[in-house]
Amino acid sequence: MQTVRNRKTGKRGTKKLEVVQTVAALRARVHEWRMKGESVGLIPTMGALHDGHLALVKAALQNCDHAVATIFVNPTQFAPSEDFEAYPRDEADDIAKLDGLSTDLAFIPDVDEMYADGFSTSVSVSGLTDGLCGASRPHFFGGVATVVTKLLLQALPDRAYFGEKDYQQLQVVRRMARDLDIPVSIVGVPTVRETDGLAMSSRNWYLSPDERAVAPTFYKVLRDIAEEVGAGARCKSAIETGQATLADAGFSPIDYVAVCDADNLKPLDRVDRPARVLAAAHLGRTRLIDNVAAG
Repeated sequence: MQTVRNRKTGKRGTKKLEVVQTVAALRARVHEWRMKGESVGLIPTMGALHDGHLALVKAALQNCDHAVATIFVNPTQFAPSEDFEAYPRDEADDIAKLDGLSTDLAFIPDVDEMYADGFSTSVSVSGLTDGLCGASRPHFFGGVATVVTKLLLQALPDRAYFGEKDYQQLQVVRRMARDLDIPVSIVGVPTVRETDGLAMSSRNWYLSPDERAVAPTFYKVLRDIAEEVGAGARCKSAIETGQATLADAGFSPIDYVAVCDADNLKPLDRVDRPARVLAAAHLGRTRLIDNVAAG
């Protein structure tokens, strides 16, 4: 239990995180808040919470009366060869971290609650998903778009918060919510990094000590590319130099290094508009992704 401040009244009180496992219980609690005219922020996660996730919770609490975090390792965004079974899980620690903030509710459904027997509907977003992570993981964004659509409709929050580390995912969710007229504002929150620049990620747990020492090179390469193309260099040349640096550092395979329009994610030859440098590469058995603004 912790002391919290009501955003509207400024009064302080105490509350304990409530944990629910069914859509019915989630909707009942949100309905109570709605009847009082109070706003709701949703933070979809797959658990294994770190400071990056907690930054999303803090952003929701800053702008909404109530924060709802969801914890669900979504099987539909994993290919059979990927790490669904091995994906980090620590529900007790996640609950403790959420309880340590002023999080109101944690929605932690099981697979049957999210995908009932006979479930046969999916959501896909074309265009934005064709390249980058969509090229190497063609199953991924269909799983993300479907589960996020479900979570938004289950909770119907005012705002939903996503980290900019997964920039392509953020743009896909924004487009999906817009195209389907889902009345939720999709809010991007800046990437939270370790002191050496490595973007915080649940999958960083997979890195060996030697790999962890090399991992910050990933962010450095992206910053170097952003600086070069921001100064007028051709994107192709900067990308090739960055790929060579990553390969020399031991990243293999390199799924992509790209400079793209920040809105539609189309590759650029030169940076003449808001742009993003994005990359995905493997270091040992860990697939790292990251991005930085350019231009």
